[in-house]
Amino acid sequence: MGASPAAPGYVEQAGWFPGRTRSRAILVVLVLTVCLALAAILGTATGPVPIPWQDVAGTFLRYAGIDRWAPSERDRLVIEQLRLPRVAAAVLTGMALAVSGAVMQALFRNPMAEPGLLGVSAGASAGAVAAIAFGLRAASIWTVPAMAFLGAMAAVLAVTVLGTAAGRGSMTGLLLAGVALSSFLGAVVSVIVAVVPRDEELRGILYWLAGGFAGASWEYVRVVAVPILGAVAGMCLFGRDLNLLALGDETARSSGVEVTRVRYGLLGLAALATGSAVAVSGTIGFVGLIVPHAVRLVLGADNRVVLPVSCLAGAVFLLLADTAAKSVAQPAEIQVGMVTALCGAPVFALLLLRQGRRSSVTNSL
Repeated sequence: MGASPAAPGYVEQAGWFPGRTRSRAILVVLVLTVCLALAAILGTATGPVPIPWQDVAGTFLRYAGIDRWAPSERDRLVIEQLRLPRVAAAVLTGMALAVSGAVMQALFRNPMAEPGLLGVSAGASAGAVAAIAFGLRAASIWTVPAMAFLGAMAAVLAVTVLGTAAGRGSMTGLLLAGVALSSFLGAVVSVIVAVVPRDEELRGILYWLAGGFAGASWEYVRVVAVPILGAVAGMCLFGRDLNLLALGDETARSSGVEVTRVRYGLLGLAALATGSAVAVSGTIGFVGLIVPHAVRLVLGADNRVVLPVSCLAGAVFLLLADTAAKSVAQPAEIQVGMVTALCGAPVFALLLLRQGRRSSVTNSL
């Protein structure tokens, strides 16, 4: 194809990964799988009522048909009804945000892109905040998640229409439309927060905006599991197409990629995964920014590797962040979004500085 192997995301089409990359990827997947199991045990054992890790491990082994280290009835109920739904919600959200971030960064060819770029998080926030402010959550526990999901999807639709009209379907047009809509919806949320008359609603809004899994239940997990897992699996299947898109639209078309359909399909899957995750977790930032970037530093830019590994790494990262949120201020609990912001903000600043140096070097040549 005449493309340089040094191009970002370049992958040789005649075969699978180079041997060294494949071996490293397998090793990283094995390490992350072990880390995920340990993080799940740690996250389940940690909380206002500490549970011995042996009891947690024993509960997990019972699911595998191994009857050992049986916990007490109280601990079993806490594990199965309170802790495990929270762990499952954190894992699903981490997967959704990390893979969506990797897709956004590949599509926009920018390491600082993240899932909220198209207004998904802002739309979800506006929907949820409106539901809380107007007292709609008293009608059903599903009101806030449903309004958040509808807000996220409405924001994506608005960005797509605006970006297509203004930029003729270009990624720049979508990016500008997303930034404008996010700013507008952020102002709407600020106005609602300013005029909410009751402290109870205000606390609920601030709690949701900070992001967390304290209210997670098996009902929530069952509802979001299908769209998140389906969207994540769908995005992971397009690793080769993302590699070719990184070489330019013409190169991708000549290799058989339907550029417009793949691009909008991936954006739709990313929006579905992010909207579903944000609907049950609230606004959690920086996961989709720092996890794919860390994976690329270790394994390179091949999206056939980056997407599935980001899935595992995102689950581990957010599960550990949730455990930290439960642990650092016991018996009180901080929100997970605060932990991810404390981790992600410095990384974002480093990325900005790195990109600035790279631009300076390029301009001087």
